[in-house]
Amino acid sequence: MQRTVVINVVGLTRNLLGGARTPRLSALLPHSIPIRTIVPAVTCPVQATYLTGRLPAGHGIVGNGWYFRNLGEVLFWRQSNRLVQGEKIWHEARRRDPAFTVANTFWWYAMNTDADVTVTPRPLYCADGRKLPDCYSSPLHLREQFNRAFGRFPLFRFWGPATSIVSSEWIGKAAMAIEEQYRPTLQLVYLPHLDYCLQKQGPNGAIDSDLAETDALCGRMLDYFQERNCRVVILSEYGITPVSRPIHPNRRLREAGLVSLKVDLGREYLDPGTSRAFAVADHQICHVYVRDRRDLPQVRELFADLPGVDQVLDEAGKKACGLDHERSGELVLIAAADSWFTYYWWLDDRMAPDYARTVNIHAKPGYDPCELFLDPAIRFPKLKVATTLARKALGFRYLMDVTPLDANLVQGSHGRVTDHPDDGPLFMTTAPRLLDRDAIEATDVYALLLHHVFAA
Repeated sequence: MQRTVVINVVGLTRNLLGGARTPRLSALLPHSIPIRTIVPAVTCPVQATYLTGRLPAGHGIVGNGWYFRNLGEVLFWRQSNRLVQGEKIWHEARRRDPAFTVANTFWWYAMNTDADVTVTPRPLYCADGRKLPDCYSSPLHLREQFNRAFGRFPLFRFWGPATSIVSSEWIGKAAMAIEEQYRPTLQLVYLPHLDYCLQKQGPNGAIDSDLAETDALCGRMLDYFQERNCRVVILSEYGITPVSRPIHPNRRLREAGLVSLKVDLGREYLDPGTSRAFAVADHQICHVYVRDRRDLPQVRELFADLPGVDQVLDEAGKKACGLDHERSGELVLIAAADSWFTYYWWLDDRMAPDYARTVNIHAKPGYDPCELFLDPAIRFPKLKVATTLARKALGFRYLMDVTPLDANLVQGSHGRVTDHPDDGPLFMTTAPRLLDRDAIEATDVYALLLHHVFAA
């Protein structure tokens, strides 16, 4: 076996490389091929496809979140690996050689797993409402070891308006420490920083420093792992393209009288269980759950002519995309290239749910990229943040309500297959002789990673 490290640089594309800002990653371009991604091209489904060799119809990860019909709840960013149906890459590798070991360093679905080593973000949720930065590890002692060595995992630099290269650098240090301590046969490393700045600024925005920081981190990791005789693969999950038009499918369903809203303390909350139809937005993909199939023609018609909606997938359409799984919505919407979907249902911002203006990825029944911004309507946002943190430190109840409700702030999105391969994901390797074709399907990444481990 040949020890291999897979560095997932989220959002990396051929069009972002080249020139002085990315010398280390650009040096691998001659040893790269494009990946033809899946629908939906979002984090959890793509990672599950890479690690199982299956489409969402086979592994069941139809989005970063979906409607759990048995619970009557929309849940995003669950962490149990048991949600990924079917065998993973390490099961096949162990059959080939029982000495094989795997480390999951921040790829998703890292908990409740039979991987040998794992580290993943996991805040501490205190009884008084506080959310404290932290991570989860297996073996358990790694968490404290890494927190002592590198500082507590910088959760608020991982996601939110303060996101920065600091969280990816922490993950890089953890990956190198795992190599030092365990020498796994295969290590999966997730570096998210580029993804977030691309959503904020767009691929044509002011991202030179973010690209340079990502390139420098990847360069250090390439040097470290190659010195330790590891093959290194650098890949991405999807490409992020410019967007300028948010679409509000739940508002469309509300106007048609299909969404059910519960009013609590003067605010509106989605009630999925009593809604005839509602939408679960996930970047440029949207699952529409329809309780009574007799409503399907009406719901389909609502979106067939909605500006910004490129496709409305029914059963046949879902099957053609490999998205025909029981977790999917009865209909799936795909946005036009310049558009993306919000989860918003309120018509008056004063009626927005209390979590709408906060960073709260587990409460929102849809993905919210506005969590990456500070509300520009707040006159002194840093002062507000500082005052709120002071209340937190003194033990008072607090609400960090600084997230804007202006979806037009978002400049980049993903989820649909990009119109040009150079805007999509790519696979780069330090073992170029193992690349025997000009492009691969996302489902082929599984076999190509195994080939990196077992090819002489």
